[in-house]
Amino acid sequence: MSEKTYIIGHKNPDADAICSAIGYAAYKSAKGEGQPIPARCGNSNARIETILSRFNVPLPEFIGDITPRAQDIMVKNFKHVHPDSTCMEALDIIDRYDLRILPVVDEKGSLHGSISIFDLGEHFIPKPKDERSMRQVHTSMANIVRALNAESLNLVEPDRVEDLYVRIGAMDIRSFGKYYENEDLAHQSIIIVGDRYDIQQRSIQSGVRMLVISGDLPVEEDVLELAKEKGVSIVISPHDSATTSWIIRSAGRIDRMVKRKTVNFGPEEKLTTIRRKIASSDAAAFMVVDEQNNLLGLFTKTDLIKPIQTKLILVDHNELSQAVPGAEQVQILEIVDHHRLGNPPTQQPIAFINLPVGSTSTIVAELFQKDRLTLEPSIAGILMGGIISDTLNLKGPTTTQTDVQILGWLESIAGESADKLADEIFSAGSLIKSEEPENVVRSDFKIYHEGDFRFSVSQVEELGFDNLWEHRKTLDDALESVRKKENLFFSAMLVTNINTQNSLLLIRGDEGIIDSITYPHHAADDIFELKGIVSRKKQLIPYLTGIIRQFSN
Repeated sequence: MSEKTYIIGHKNPDADAICSAIGYAAYKSAKGEGQPIPARCGNSNARIETILSRFNVPLPEFIGDITPRAQDIMVKNFKHVHPDSTCMEALDIIDRYDLRILPVVDEKGSLHGSISIFDLGEHFIPKPKDERSMRQVHTSMANIVRALNAESLNLVEPDRVEDLYVRIGAMDIRSFGKYYENEDLAHQSIIIVGDRYDIQQRSIQSGVRMLVISGDLPVEEDVLELAKEKGVSIVISPHDSATTSWIIRSAGRIDRMVKRKTVNFGPEEKLTTIRRKIASSDAAAFMVVDEQNNLLGLFTKTDLIKPIQTKLILVDHNELSQAVPGAEQVQILEIVDHHRLGNPPTQQPIAFINLPVGSTSTIVAELFQKDRLTLEPSIAGILMGGIISDTLNLKGPTTTQTDVQILGWLESIAGESADKLADEIFSAGSLIKSEEPENVVRSDFKIYHEGDFRFSVSQVEELGFDNLWEHRKTLDDALESVRKKENLFFSAMLVTNINTQNSLLLIRGDEGIIDSITYPHHAADDIFELKGIVSRKKQLIPYLTGIIRQFSN
């Protein structure tokens, strides 16, 4: 299982979430701290794509859910045997790799079942009263010759798989004859004998299936000629009789010992579900198969308690409600953010950088600057895009002197004008005009918790309000639809005019909260006018949480 670390922003990412993820991945790489992967857990938009295409940087990998699944813990490079394999081949793999169980897989990758060391043990040590089972072997002449590394003198239908019975010709010829006459199994018998000429002759005359001469002893010419005449296979084993007998038994095919019923899971099965399903199972291993029953991997109960190999670094947020689904089930290594604290509990101390600046991209760029690391012009440009977008090109109320200083430093590295880049970003297109109403609501959508209340605030930046007024009704309906789907106390959307630095607020939900808002209200349009309000983080969220506290009291 390979370890992966993803650097990822919040759900429905804005430009700063994408740009800071790309920039922080470059920072970690420049410091020699591995190769973390920048990622996103939402769709891109026209402004993000403008920034990325301007500096020829690809859109980060999409991860919609990080919840640990079967494919995250399964062993992919597993050992297996073919349905036609012999016991010796299975035992060799089990012994060489210290395994308890082997999946049985055909040449197409399809799972046929499993075989364990215990299944093989029952084969080699059957119940003493079942003498026939102790001597039986299901195999072919070719398998026996290969297992013994025997010298073949005469082989008849070597590839035919059949039930055979092993006997050792160790008794006197008179006893051997009497013993043999009691069973009509000569054509299924394998006789192991040394240089007992009389036993060799009697066996061939009786029409046994195979004669094995042990001890690497020679065979008389007339014996060989008789064997060819009677259609009896004859080989010379380099081992003594007892060892030869055991090896022949080990040459038996595993197909009749295979346990066809296995406990299977799909690769996308969540570990929380798997743990519940296998709590009382005594299976040695669990198989991960695709829809065609092809084996993809396997795992044991021990694998379920091992640390998940996927790890996260969160940027531009620190609340689990805003994080990629499943984030609480994997290890969070670091957080880099500039928002209010709502950080998740962690199992051990982590690096947590939270600074009151206008953009997470500012923090990342400042880390490059302080550590005197080489910053590629393209990454400098990407970080510029994040800062410009989040601070409205340094005109927003969250802008700090640090943002101003860092943006100027990035301009010198990227060889770009911040004002020119800002014009490109904010002219990239209207989300309200180009996207479906619900996509607009969810484009920069965050869920917040205040006491027992959950609410959401989206933000859309436009060059004027014309598109808002044109799509006012459908946006209002989409806002209410999202509120119901997410089971929220209320849902709000701040539409900001970049040119005038004013905003309009759409809100749907609890009537008491809406009635408590003190900003001018356009009753006919059910919308609030927020002059001078452009920051969700610094201006709107503190105002709304204050209303909620009063309301709850």
